[in-house]
Amino acid sequence: QVQLVESGGGLVQAGGSLRLSCAASGRTFSSYGMGWFRQAPGKEREFVAAISRSGVTINYADPVKGRFTISRDNAKNTLYLQMISLKVEDTAVYYCAIKPPSTIGRRWYATDVDYWGQGTQVTVSS
Repeated sequence: QVQLVESGGGLVQAGGSLRLSCAASGRTFSSYGMGWFRQAPGKEREFVAAISRSGVTINYADPVKGRFTISRDNAKNTLYLQMISLKVEDTAVYYCAIKPPSTIGRRWYATDVDYWGQGTQVTVSS
């Protein structure tokens, strides 16, 4: 069993910033790519950003490019998402996830994910 615990969400005005954290259990954190997904009410869970196990390869969904930064600290078993210039459209529950080994060499989607954290709510007001 793995455990992922997200934190750092909250209420912020448009144009503001938040930094999300995801604490992962286990000593194998550095063995996996990691990512952030989000889900707004009435919407499907969507990809936000991903980072390879070494941190060398990073990918972002188009809506967040230039505004969000994903990073990881393998020594602390922690994944981060720095969000700036937040928009109302960013309002969602944000989840972190482990990239399944079965997806190596290709993009991954919410339907590929085996384990989720409980999520942290981000609300951006106008």
